[in-house]
Amino acid sequence: MLKKKVKQSERKSSGSRRASSKKPKLRSIRSSQTSSKRSSKISSHSSKHSKSSKKSVNVKTGGKIYDSTAGFGNTERIIDQYDFMSMNISVTVTVKWTPEDYTLIYDMDIASISKTTKIILEKIREELIKAVNLGMLDFRDMKQTGIIEERFATTIRKLIERYFPNADDKEKNFMTTYLIQRSLGMGNLEVINDDCMLEEIVINSAKDPVWVYHKKHGWLKTTIYMKDEAQTKHYAFSIGRKVGRQLSVLEPLLDAHLSEGDRVNATLFPISTAGNTMTIRRFSRDPWTVTHFIESKTMSTNAAALIWLGIQYELSAIIAGGTASGKTSTLNVLANFFPPNQRVISIEDTRELQLPKFLHWVPLSTRLANVEGKGGIGMGDLLVNSLRMRPDRILVGEVRRKREAETLFEAIHTGHSCYATFHANDAHETINRFTNSPIDVPKTLMPAISMIIIQFRNRRTGMRRTFQVAEILPDSSANVLQQYDPRKDILVDKGKSKSLFATLEMFTGTTPKEIKLDISEKELVLKYLVKQQVKKINDVGKVVAEYYTNKKALMQMVKSNKPFQHKKEGL
Repeated sequence: MLKKKVKQSERKSSGSRRASSKKPKLRSIRSSQTSSKRSSKISSHSSKHSKSSKKSVNVKTGGKIYDSTAGFGNTERIIDQYDFMSMNISVTVTVKWTPEDYTLIYDMDIASISKTTKIILEKIREELIKAVNLGMLDFRDMKQTGIIEERFATTIRKLIERYFPNADDKEKNFMTTYLIQRSLGMGNLEVINDDCMLEEIVINSAKDPVWVYHKKHGWLKTTIYMKDEAQTKHYAFSIGRKVGRQLSVLEPLLDAHLSEGDRVNATLFPISTAGNTMTIRRFSRDPWTVTHFIESKTMSTNAAALIWLGIQYELSAIIAGGTASGKTSTLNVLANFFPPNQRVISIEDTRELQLPKFLHWVPLSTRLANVEGKGGIGMGDLLVNSLRMRPDRILVGEVRRKREAETLFEAIHTGHSCYATFHANDAHETINRFTNSPIDVPKTLMPAISMIIIQFRNRRTGMRRTFQVAEILPDSSANVLQQYDPRKDILVDKGKSKSLFATLEMFTGTTPKEIKLDISEKELVLKYLVKQQVKKINDVGKVVAEYYTNKKALMQMVKSNKPFQHKKEGL
């Protein structure tokens, strides 16, 4: 029996030696069709999808509601297909409908490696761990994390040269990426995390597929499975080490922010009774700008110009709405209207806001307490601290508690311009929630907020829109200026301003005619951004900065519709 095992081992090693003198076999395969042949830590297969009887069911995709029988039929259909790059790996994503499932499937097609090559790469990975001496490098330091990857990449290339002397540069780059992702990363999870169309990546348990939230199609079931519960735990532990947090039986909850800005939440069994979980909320690499909002009809140019006018003259505003209605995205869009010579302090639980890089901006984030209940920094603490930082503008990710609301209004009354998000479905509800338990802000303080912008998500179509633009009157009631009409899909005028324009006239000396002219000019600039397809956050910021510093030259470009050119160096 022992001899037999030795002979098998010899055959495997001789096979590996023969393969090492050849070029590595790289082949493109369908992750859902070859799952039984894969030996990777994360197995992808479609056979685990739950089979059910063919019933009529509503499936949301692309902003529409489809009936599975009438809309998709009883045969497999491709709904969407696109490509993206994950480092050096080319990935094709197919969103498809299968009659066996109630939800759409997210299937990815990636370059895979032959079984023989994979054995050699695993051997290289073992040598790699021994060869790379990381010493006292801090995994939490972004710069040092880059040093770690560089050291791994350098050693990997030397080992690949030894084992695969005939491999071309493309194959070497592919194998280098493959080994780095499996040595320092999270395998296929790291691949799909580079898909800019995804907002969330979710692991519910090892027996369930990985789910993703797609910007266009909503929740999708992927063809990726975790090998076992230990693998999910390993990934959670790795993330915890990077951010200096411990995950254990005593502390089975993890809420961490990665260096790229992504937020990771993890729970361990038995807190999550079905198994270990992990939720990755992706930080937008290409944040929304006002150009995107106008193009997608999320906000009208007139509403955007009106809000811009208020922000220019330091009037405070609340952006309210329901869950996933786009409140933070709207706050990020409106922050582009800040003048470049003012100091901006942002306070968030999760780092989501991105402002133009040339603004005078200091981002602050909260911190959870440790196991002993010490070291926690809440939004209230940061808000109080921000008042000592000489801010001109304060952005608050979300007001949830009484202390935060009290500090917010205190900041406004001490001369700071504040902007915050809040959970409420309309302007009247916003005031009611602020002035009643548990927040209990005195009603007399509410007029300190000049504007309320309400965002909402249409549950039927999935579209996000600005629902209301309102002002708060001196008696603390809401006056809706613009209201969304769902039948026409536009914002329509609802009432005339009784407070906002009067405040501008009192503190700026402008007349009603000048205010209307100012709004018209801003509308021209916003339409110019759409015409010239100025979408990057820094580019939009530059146009707004030019408006404040060299308005005459900008308006000439706007009226002649010439491409925007700035002469400031370093921008």
